[in-house]
Formats: sequence, C-alpha cells, structure tokens
Amino acid sequence: MQIFKNILINNIYYSFIDEGNGKNIVLLLHGFGEDATIWQQQIDFLQKKYRVIAPNLAGTNNSNLIDKSIITIEDYAIWVNQLLENLLPTINQKITILGHSMGGYITLAFAKLFPQKLNGFGLIHSTAFADSEEKKQVRLRCIDAMETYGGYAFLKNTIPNLFSNYFKENNFNQVENLIENSKTISNTALKQYYTAMMNRENTTIVLQNTTVPVLFIIGKEDVATPMQDVLQQCHLPNQSFIQILENVGHIGMLEAPEKVNVCIANFLKSIN
Repeated sequence: MQIFKNILINNIYYSFIDEGNGKNIVLLLHGFGEDATIWQQQIDFLQKKYRVIAPNLAGTNNSNLIDKSIITIEDYAIWVNQLLENLLPTINQKITILGHSMGGYITLAFAKLFPQKLNGFGLIHSTAFADSEEKKQVRLRCIDAMETYGGYAFLKNTIPNLFSNYFKENNFNQVENLIENSKTISNTALKQYYTAMMNRENTTIVLQNTTVPVLFIIGKEDVATPMQDVLQQCHLPNQSFIQILENVGHIGMLEAPEKVNVCIANFLKSIN
C-alpha cells in the first residue's frame, strides 16, 4: 500500500501519493466516493518510468476541504494547480493528467484553465457532457439521502452498481474494500462534490479546442458514464486514443487493471 505525503499550502493541507523518479509526470485524479488508492495498480505499474502524483481531492482523507459555501469543478482544478506549483521541479514542466469520472470533469476544467501546462490528458470513464435536467434532479435526491442517512450509507448502496455484474460476482472483497475506503471522505465533501458535478458546464468545447492528445477509456457496461455518450465526443480532439473495455463497468482501474495499464502506457509513450 502506498504511503501518503502531506504538504501545507496557504494553510491548507494536501494529502497525496508521489512515487517514481521519471522526468515525465503523470497526475491521477480519483472520482467521487474514492481516494487516491483507487489508482494503486496504475501507480505500481507507471512509477517504473514516470513520476506519478495522485492527490486525495479536497475533503478526502487528510486533504482539507475548500473553504467556500459553493464549490465548482473549476475550484478543484485550481486546487490541483496549487498542489502542482509546489511539487513540480520547474514552473514550465508539462504534465499528463488522467481523471476518473469526477476526476475527468476536473481534468477538463484544468485543460480549460491551464492548457499550457498539459502535454496530454485522459478521461477514464468520464464525459465532457453536462448533467441533464433529469440527472440534476437525481443528484439533488442523492444529496438529500446523504444528509438523511450519511455519506457512508449512501456509498454503500451506490458503489456496487458501478461495477459490471461479472466483477461483482467474482470480486466481492474488492468491492467491499472500496466501500470501506470511502469512510475517509467527509459528508460535507461528498455533498460538495455532488453539487459541483451537478452544476458543471458542458466542456465539449475544451475537447474541440485542445491541441494535445486525449485518451478515452470506456467501459462497455458502464451505467454511470454510458459508452454511447462518450463515443459522441471521441472525434472532437485532433488526436484521440480510444479504448473500449469489454465486461467492464465504471471502474476499469480495478475491473481490468492490466488492460488499463497497457492502454495508459501506450498513450504516455506516444506523447513523451
């Protein structure tokens, strides 16, 4: 298991994994209901050639909450940039960001705000589409459920639905471990994440305007980020790398780690 490091920036604690000594830097952003250890198998694989940084987003584990009444996805991108500015060896160091689900939304916001800092980015089971009005109503009901029953109870019911049926049936312990890890996320953070996701804007223009390669990893059985939605976006960047994973739901990093690792390695090799 990786050891978390902590740094104090402007009186805010950041908790993160920082492994490997490669000159090229890969930043991994976890999704809702997860922490940085969701990337464990990718970190172990990539650190042999790259420096891999995986933060616990604000409010998860020992990372402090962002002190604002209403948090946006852009706020999390700025938070990520503040961490990078303190960790990168030079101010002009370009990096690759890979974001899972909510982490992908933050990646797109980062690409919009700080495009000059990227040599490529990836959406791992994520989308540039904004929430539909129907999805926003669902998120509001979920926030109410978190307020009534607590974030852990909410995640205990929802996390299993993110996996393919095959994985759930054959990897019960991994699903349970992910649920238990979610205890490190405060209820306040979970509600902030959901509100930020609910209010995010459509960022397909970011995909259209980017000058760097974009990786799309898609689960064929993903109910949270349906394959057909993502396929509508893959043609937007000038250069796209696309991997569709059979018998995989929303968390390919756990469901098909070897395939995800190879896909990421090939993407990184092509841009570095």
